Amino acid sequence: MCGIVGQISSTHSIQQPSFLAMRDSLAHRGPDDAGAEYFEDNHVALGHRRLSFLDLSASGKQPMCNEDETVWIVLNGEIYNYIELRNELKKRNHVFKTNTDTEVIIHGYEEWGTDIIGKLKGMFAFGLLDLKKKKLLLARDTFGIKPLYYYHANGQFIFASELKAILACPDVKREMDYSSFADYFVYRYVPSPKSIWKNISKVPPAHYLVFDYENKTRELTEYRTLNFDSKKVKEKELIAETGALLEDSVSIHARSDVPIGSFLSGGYDSSAVVYWLTKLGYKPETFSIGFDKWENSEHQFAALVAEHLQVPHTTTIATDETLDLLDIMPDVYDEPIADISILPTWLVSRSAVQKVKAVMSGEGADELFGGYTWQKEFYKLNSELSFGNKLLNRIKGKGDFDTVAFYSNAMAMGKFDADELKQLFSPSLHHHIPDDADWFYRKHFNRELSPLKSIQQMDIKCFMGELVLTKIDRASMANSLEVRVPFLDHELFERILGVNENIYFKQNATKYILQENIRVHLPDSILDRKKQGFVGPDEFYMDIQRYEQILNKSSLVRDGLIRKEYVQTLLTNKDHWRLWKVVVMEKWYSRWKN
Repeated sequence: MCGIVGQISSTHSIQQPSFLAMRDSLAHRGPDDAGAEYFEDNHVALGHRRLSFLDLSASGKQPMCNEDETVWIVLNGEIYNYIELRNELKKRNHVFKTNTDTEVIIHGYEEWGTDIIGKLKGMFAFGLLDLKKKKLLLARDTFGIKPLYYYHANGQFIFASELKAILACPDVKREMDYSSFADYFVYRYVPSPKSIWKNISKVPPAHYLVFDYENKTRELTEYRTLNFDSKKVKEKELIAETGALLEDSVSIHARSDVPIGSFLSGGYDSSAVVYWLTKLGYKPETFSIGFDKWENSEHQFAALVAEHLQVPHTTTIATDETLDLLDIMPDVYDEPIADISILPTWLVSRSAVQKVKAVMSGEGADELFGGYTWQKEFYKLNSELSFGNKLLNRIKGKGDFDTVAFYSNAMAMGKFDADELKQLFSPSLHHHIPDDADWFYRKHFNRELSPLKSIQQMDIKCFMGELVLTKIDRASMANSLEVRVPFLDHELFERILGVNENIYFKQNATKYILQENIRVHLPDSILDRKKQGFVGPDEFYMDIQRYEQILNKSSLVRDGLIRKEYVQTLLTNKDHWRLWKVVVMEKWYSRWKN
């Protein structure tokens, strides 16, 4: 896993010390090695920080080029089907000089152009420079596992894995996008393609961008949309096929020249991953996080699974003092994100990197198999509606409103709608509040899908793609740890989502298809557990006295962004979830805006 950066300047030559400072702001993403190349009389530059897993020799160094040095690439990620693609390209007379997955993209681009992106299985963000065509290609994986930002203004085009690398460029002026400021309080993150800064955007998941630096034009293209169908298949066949696909996915995710461990929560998803690793002959180091004085702490269940599967296990316990880590979160997450597990995820990543360079994790299973509580609740609500009421809702055009409103409430954790934002924001910012605060959910709502699949679609594009995977990437890479997510295989998703939902989703079962694959391999105490997210007890986030100390001299209040009276109301009411969002933003703003 790596950090990537690139700059194209039409106004002046790129100063190498400045560019290297941008690159090295990402040293945590790649502490093993670094590289930089300059082109077009120092008007174009590519930089890379390397965390090595495949071909640990110097031949794996990036930026990497083709034989005649006309195509160059910097890659952040892992291409899991690189062996299969390399064999296919060899049959087409391509000659390889390394054993890396990176070189496969170069030859694939030479053979298929941008179509290579759709052939890749893995997690990736890359920048590919075509010197003959005077074009830069940026691409991001299907689910958005790996990040990719770009800046385009004032004669500069800059891309990077994280915002801090772009902000390190002297040519970039920090101007907050106050519509994104409003979005943050609604969603707990800034949704793609926006960022918290003006003129800086994200390449959305499953998209690529081509920047023609000769003509100064750019074009964004979506290269994959997941197939939702309603095919009928035999249940036993789907169970067996899913097991085979998952075992194969875990197997190719384990490809590495260094050992791979695994996060382990004691839930279905991570336990299943560890089970398949042991079945494949691995004995992975496993890691869990627990919370002091909490009877539902996941670490005790993780220990049961580790003992059952006979794998080594390390537990880290979060205490009240863990909230002190809020001070470093703005550097870990250089765009504000208020997921409540940002702290424990950072902690367990710090623990894991003491023993391994990479771990597997179970993200994606809930989206795939319908494991979230809100999915089950919405399915139940719609099942109880009569056919007449469903038809009436559709005639009245309420279908999208009802679904989006339900989803917005389920996601909120301290809801900020337009009215609440007007109370929070100073009047001078009211014009930045969107008329439709739920615009991003609505953008990804597909009324043609069934109620359950419409929620799954929003979970994939919104909750997982923007919140969960961002949290995982930044927390792990801040500790120079790679996290691999074998459930996030687009072929597996299309296989499950392409069948009738009644086959893979059972109201009274937890992730039925997955459960059927692991139920004889894990303890009953694990299989009988109720769904629990990767969070701590509510009390952990209810330190009102700490929040009051942080907000007592608020920079957000001082600079006229939010109202002191509203903050005081939140403190008086002990409204800890809304306060959590305000505190996370306060910490970020104090670090980056001033």
